[in-house]
Amino acid sequence: MINRPDWFEEIQKNMSELIAKSPAADIERNVKAMMAQTFTRMDLVTREEFDVQVDLLNRALQRISALELRLQALEGQQDNVIPE
Repeated sequence: MINRPDWFEEIQKNMSELIAKSPAADIERNVKAMMAQTFTRMDLVTREEFDVQVDLLNRALQRISALELRLQALEGQQDNVIPE
């Protein structure tokens, strides 16, 4: 008797082979190619590219905040200077 996981794997294997030999595989490839072309024309970015840009933006915002604090400190020092 075939145990349950082996039985399931056998059905899955048979379905994969059937799909690979059917027109469905060609349709799937064509749809994927069409979607890839559409996404390219839409000028979309990958999640990885997006995450890199988010990281760069966060670092830039941190630097801007640090520079604002330095500027405020310098302006404060300038206000404390007594003119001669």
